[in-house]
Amino acid sequence: METNQLFALMSHFDLPGEPTAVLELKSGNINATFRVTMEGAGTKQDFILQRINTYVFREPQRMMENIVSVTDHLRRALQRLGEDTERSVLRVIPTKDGQLMYTDDTGCWRVYPFIADAFAYDAVDAAAFLEVGRGFGRFQRLLADYPADQLFESIPDFHNTAVRYAQLDEAIRRDAAGRADEVQPEIAFLMERREALCGILPLIENGTLPLRVTHNDTKSNNVMLDKATGKALCVIDLDTVMPGSVLFDYGDAIRFGASTAPEDEPDTSKIALDLQKTEAFTRGFVQETNGFLTQDEMRLLPFGIEVITAEMAMRFLADYLNGDIYFKTDTADHNLRRARAQITLLRDTEGKREKLREMMKKLIK
Repeated sequence: METNQLFALMSHFDLPGEPTAVLELKSGNINATFRVTMEGAGTKQDFILQRINTYVFREPQRMMENIVSVTDHLRRALQRLGEDTERSVLRVIPTKDGQLMYTDDTGCWRVYPFIADAFAYDAVDAAAFLEVGRGFGRFQRLLADYPADQLFESIPDFHNTAVRYAQLDEAIRRDAAGRADEVQPEIAFLMERREALCGILPLIENGTLPLRVTHNDTKSNNVMLDKATGKALCVIDLDTVMPGSVLFDYGDAIRFGASTAPEDEPDTSKIALDLQKTEAFTRGFVQETNGFLTQDEMRLLPFGIEVITAEMAMRFLADYLNGDIYFKTDTADHNLRRARAQITLLRDTEGKREKLREMMKKLIK
């Protein structure tokens, strides 16, 4: 979009001053994100302007209500602890008429304050990943008393593995982009694991695992770290906050942050599960969650890595078969590269099950 169009959008929000600069941020796969500088009356402040992807989030108003409810709960919890909430929890900026987002013919738009003097990276070392673990663990701890069943499912069946398999089945059957013949080995690999991987939701349904508030996009770049201290500061990107299992969040964090290569790495020989990073994240996560997570949750955390890695492989593969209609892609084979990378990571994780079990025993004593 043109700069003047983005500036015009900012005029609909309850903000100080006038927009003077804009920078597109391209790290996300779903929403369009811009950093906008507002200046006036001797003040200068940056804000995040986002266009919500309404193909992915079909009911953006209810999703925004989720975000406000959860961030209000986090803010109250932090205030009870005597902590400053300006930089440690997201705050939705309302429109001038009090709405949570502005809608026009270009889409649904929202604004947050930009968190200054903080950073987040796609790739982190073990020390930073420990802090990411603390950040997501603290998120879980502060929301432990939130009634998870009251949250709206912004993406229904997001981590329903059986549904992900059914969606892959349909993508294979339709073969909309004419690509199924070339991915038969990938399809076979995933189908061989179908029964084993559909195990988390039944454990929630029978009460073995409690229903919790889950973030559902626990990439390392969704925890802001304080620039001065390097400590976890704020969990961001709350679009997929929904009811679920802590295994989902733990598994996705390790899948993304402890892989030895990017999730679209074309050379699969470079892809493995980094056990040092896995242990670092897990240590930080357990430090924050030990005492309220159940023993079953703690014991089963590594299973979440396999399930979420398989789900991501299925999602990338299904999108490839469907003609790349969900994820942003840079090349015609981008989703296929992503799917193959996830399959390689899953295979390596399966080979390290015993090491992961021993790690958990050591950390949850």
